[in-house]
Amino acid sequence: MKYWDKRMETLPRAGIEALQLERLRATVSRALLTPFYKPLLEKAGVTGPESICSLADISKLPFTSKNDLRDAYPFGLLSCPRAELVRLHASSGTTGTPTVIYQTRADLDRWTDFLARSVTAPGAGPEDVFQNMITYGLFTGGLGMHYGAERAGMLVIPAGPGNVGRQLMLMKDFGTTTVHATPSFMLHLQSKMADEGVARSSLSLKRAYCGAEPYSEDTRRKIESMLGIDVYNSYGLSEMNGPGLAFECSFKDGMHVWEDGFLLEVIDPDTGLPVPDGERGELVFTILCRDAMPILRYRTHDLSSVIPGDCPCGRTHRRIARIMGRTDDMLIVNGVNVFPSQVEEVLMRMPEVGTNWLIVVEKEGSLDRLTVKTEVQPNMFADDSRPLNALRDRVREKLQASITIGARVELHEPGSLPISEGKAKRVLDTRPKL
Repeated sequence: MKYWDKRMETLPRAGIEALQLERLRATVSRALLTPFYKPLLEKAGVTGPESICSLADISKLPFTSKNDLRDAYPFGLLSCPRAELVRLHASSGTTGTPTVIYQTRADLDRWTDFLARSVTAPGAGPEDVFQNMITYGLFTGGLGMHYGAERAGMLVIPAGPGNVGRQLMLMKDFGTTTVHATPSFMLHLQSKMADEGVARSSLSLKRAYCGAEPYSEDTRRKIESMLGIDVYNSYGLSEMNGPGLAFECSFKDGMHVWEDGFLLEVIDPDTGLPVPDGERGELVFTILCRDAMPILRYRTHDLSSVIPGDCPCGRTHRRIARIMGRTDDMLIVNGVNVFPSQVEEVLMRMPEVGTNWLIVVEKEGSLDRLTVKTEVQPNMFADDSRPLNALRDRVREKLQASITIGARVELHEPGSLPISEGKAKRVLDTRPKL
């Protein structure tokens, strides 16, 4: 069993919670220095660290939303002089005012340590070659994982996203053992290996760290079986620094939240009240060790649950289940709630289905129409159309059983649906905005 910081990773629960309380009080003190939080905290009767007597007092603090971060743009959440800042990142995929985070040198050092801890948990180390196939720049995933893997002692190839031919060349030439990518790009990479003339036996690949977009257990198994590797889940969000918030260990049974740095709550998204361990709810995080920009009780909109019990790896930090969807990704189609993850789960269980798919929602008269477009394996396109028609019917039936409404199903040749270099775009909703 590999650890980066065994003492901290196996700290008894009482020690973790005592450290969290100490750091929560310090975080509240920093938040009171910000133009954004100061009036909110004073209104709630929180005037200093003495207002926080136990972890249960987290309920006194206000929730923070993405819109709050936009309203505070650009410097409303700063709790240190600008001269102490050394880095900023911005969230990806947003329109209008971005959400920005700032870090001091000490903040970056702590974040890098969480990431070294993360990449080590599944078993990687100085003997490995790490190929980072995630976007660099303002997106946190590229630079964050890069520095974490370097600190863990790995040889890092800063490949960036896209360009499958070049990615495979780098893997072959330098003996890449570990990659970081979106699950959709891993599926795309595998589908193009034959076109690029690359045999799996020519690669030294052992494991992939996948994140940046939700994906199902069936997608994990599909990547693992196609490439003969282990796939590990990574979870992070830019507001909490980025990746390195939670990561799977070698047992692949939930992601350990690094609780010495992040205070986790799971709430009912409608009431805001906590839910018991094992019950699905919305993840809420407070960052406990960032000097430049404290964020309290950030509502992620990500749906998951705490996995009860201990992990066989010996780590004492609680685990969360894979992300089951987002409250704001939910589609309402003719009054029925549909999560894209439900569609993915159906498609990835079918071996005839390919690696790329898209949900299209449009208006037809007064009703909504849901269409699922998916690529299928090349051998499905033959002179005899009966197997293709039978597959279409089977996909349609399984989708209806899962999402309870009828959907059109379109089967496409491999490579015919658009590919995203970053996070996969799985939904196209053309309905008029109300």
